[in-house]
Amino acid sequence: MWLVADALKDGDGGEAWQAVAANLLMIHGGAAMVTLVLLGALYPLHMRLGWRANRNRVSGCLMVTINGLLILTAFGLYYSGADVLRAWTGYVHIAVGLALPILVGIHVLLGRRSR
Repeated sequence: MWLVADALKDGDGGEAWQAVAANLLMIHGGAAMVTLVLLGALYPLHMRLGWRANRNRVSGCLMVTINGLLILTAFGLYYSGADVLRAWTGYVHIAVGLALPILVGIHVLLGRRSR
């Protein structure tokens, strides 16, 4: 939704879309904080048990890597001072973020098949 609002902020009604985009980013930031807590809870409750059971290791490692990349790029977006680095980090963050639901679905399906 933010991508749409951000694209529309340069057209008619740009100020309203700018406000929508800003509010969506604040919601996104809050949801990211909740997600970080949930990711922290996954280790003792999910990942450790799956690793010991030798189940879904490849897609699980991919999920950890992808979430780590999202965390690193979010950090870069927030703290990067260089415009070129910030733009590149933004593109990576968006691409990985859009791919994440698909990867979660694949991880869940593979996990259910391995039961």
